[in-house]
Amino acid sequence: MDEEYDVIVLGTGLKECILSGLLSVDGLKVLHMDRNDYYGGESTSLNLMQLWKRFRGDDKPPEQLGASREFNVDMIPKFMMANGGLVRILIHTDVTKYLNFKAVDGSFVYNKGKIYKVPATDVEALKSPLMGLFEKRRARKFFIYVQDYEDNDPKSHEGLDLNKVTARELISKYGLEDDTIDFIGHALALHIDDSYLDQPALDFVKRMKLYAESLARFQGGSPYIYPLYGLGELPQAFARLSAVYGGTYMLNKPECKVEFDGDGKAIGVTSEGETAKCKKVVCDPSYLPDKVQKVGKVARAICIMSHPIPDTNDSHSAQVILPQKQLGRKSDMYLFCCSYAHNVAPKGKFIAFVSTEAETDNPEVELKPGIDLLGPVDEIFYDTYDRYVPTNNHGADNCFISASYDPTTHFESTVTDVIEMYSKITGKALDLSVDLSAASAAEE
Repeated sequence: MDEEYDVIVLGTGLKECILSGLLSVDGLKVLHMDRNDYYGGESTSLNLMQLWKRFRGDDKPPEQLGASREFNVDMIPKFMMANGGLVRILIHTDVTKYLNFKAVDGSFVYNKGKIYKVPATDVEALKSPLMGLFEKRRARKFFIYVQDYEDNDPKSHEGLDLNKVTARELISKYGLEDDTIDFIGHALALHIDDSYLDQPALDFVKRMKLYAESLARFQGGSPYIYPLYGLGELPQAFARLSAVYGGTYMLNKPECKVEFDGDGKAIGVTSEGETAKCKKVVCDPSYLPDKVQKVGKVARAICIMSHPIPDTNDSHSAQVILPQKQLGRKSDMYLFCCSYAHNVAPKGKFIAFVSTEAETDNPEVELKPGIDLLGPVDEIFYDTYDRYVPTNNHGADNCFISASYDPTTHFESTVTDVIEMYSKITGKALDLSVDLSAASAAEE
């Protein structure tokens, strides 16, 4: 293996596959390896037999659940925002031709013990049972401000510089109640904690606009879309893209060991006695464990059910966000539900996940508020995994390491990480100004 690659990518998790696709399209010479014999790394999808093997060892799944191969259970389930970063990347790279998406039925928020549809526009605010009459009017005014806000039109700013004014100051101008701020910040703007309140308000307003624009895209009940057959389709689609542009893929490569020169710079990867040379290495945290640190742990329950989540208007696919304050926690909890409607389970079966940032060592107790909302479940599996972030200086060692996946059930944070990594690797910004209508053909 004498040839030198621009980049060697280790691990076929979603982030790594998106990056190898983007870098290949850019004309870089990419070699992509994985120690596993399947695509997806941590973010793979499992059929029923694989799910049982992973969580129950030698047990066999009960026959009444249906055919094993009809299940595609994502290990890190996330929906994509219809106008969000991931969809823009799919269009930018033309990966849309390898995938079929379908809108997600519902987006909900938990408030005072009950589940409500997330209101995202001034019209929905007036209809929402989440708020009393006067609060609805205040919320409506705030939604109209956000809908009308345009960066390049100072008239729409109402005298506020959102680069300076914090989200907290903007919200207080409209006199909104804490519960309203809770659902707007966490279920609409999709912030994962309350630190955004003391940041400049521009990002907060842009996130709300993204939600509303994504919602308008399908006239459906949610701003989200999700691929038929589950997320396992995504890494493979980006792998195909990379191959079209000359990228090389090798699965089942044991002990992928990164080689460094005397200055500590990555110069290649060795597997099975052969070394491939490269200028840069891109990988997930498991390939360079001494260059990452543990920052948290995700707790989750994976449930197989025979019905939708109660109080979600019989949605076959749905997200419910449980804001931290509603549960007296430090972090939000998320419900994710998908079903045979997206071809991830046999007819009549639903797959639900409850996930959160672990605050204790007891996932069963910690996840109970979310599990209690699901109604009866056929099977339940509990799982935890550690979350890592890179600690290395990529300028010094030429290693670009992704952060572990967080418990959120949407792709906003994942895409932010990918776009930042892309800029570090290439030294340029990723241009995602694309024609969003290009994806609409594939939606149904």
